Amino acid sequence: MGFGALIIGDEIMRGRRQDGHFAKARELLAARGLHLDWVLYQGDDRPKLIAALGRTLATDDVVFSFGGIGVTPDDHTRQAVAAAAGVPLALHPDAEREIRSRFAEMKIEVTPARLELGTFPEGSRIIPNPFNRIPGFSFGDHHFFPGFPQMAWPMLEWVLDTSYEERFRSGVEADAAIAVWEGHEGMLLDLMRHVETAYPGLVVFSLPAFGDQTVRRHVELGVRGEPAAVKAAMAEIEAEVARLGLTFDRR
Repeated sequence: MGFGALIIGDEIMRGRRQDGHFAKARELLAARGLHLDWVLYQGDDRPKLIAALGRTLATDDVVFSFGGIGVTPDDHTRQAVAAAAGVPLALHPDAEREIRSRFAEMKIEVTPARLELGTFPEGSRIIPNPFNRIPGFSFGDHHFFPGFPQMAWPMLEWVLDTSYEERFRSGVEADAAIAVWEGHEGMLLDLMRHVETAYPGLVVFSLPAFGDQTVRRHVELGVRGEPAAVKAAMAEIEAEVARLGLTFDRR
């Protein structure tokens, strides 16, 4: 089971809004010892959204989706989830109660159009919205939030803390890296392959930089994974880089 983010909206795809959901989701998961495995950006295209959700619903991943759960013509998320899952849309009784209570507080009439805000794929659970009480919804391990950050981010925290607390810190990782000065990936490839074989479960990464007026050419070489294995692998990496006659600095 991994974690993914689905970020929806033509306004993002066409540059009218800058996305902040990816960075915030990454931050909120990291604070709990978790991480995102993938992120997908999707425009307001219902058939493509149905196809994307059909793929993600077929996995065991936990998916956090941002945007498109309103009732304007460019909102397709609720309908797309229902179509991808093969279930009807229905007014959720808990959502109806929240919506009626919210609009009563505002002394605004509750119209059928406003009740559509609580129409979710059958079998959904509501996600409380502390900002204005208009809920989002969960369908299995897929969780759907509004596109507004002031609503979506507290709702994401609530889902994490309510549904996935047992996984917090379950995959605690360490990472470490060195900058190998005047190095290039070709000369370090055998070392990287050796470390990958010698330390199963570690991820070996390299990030080359061509250099400019402010920094010399180098390769950032490192590993990520279980802390003790990272420490041992980095000791071996540093020793081999020195044996090759290259200089390095720890990052």
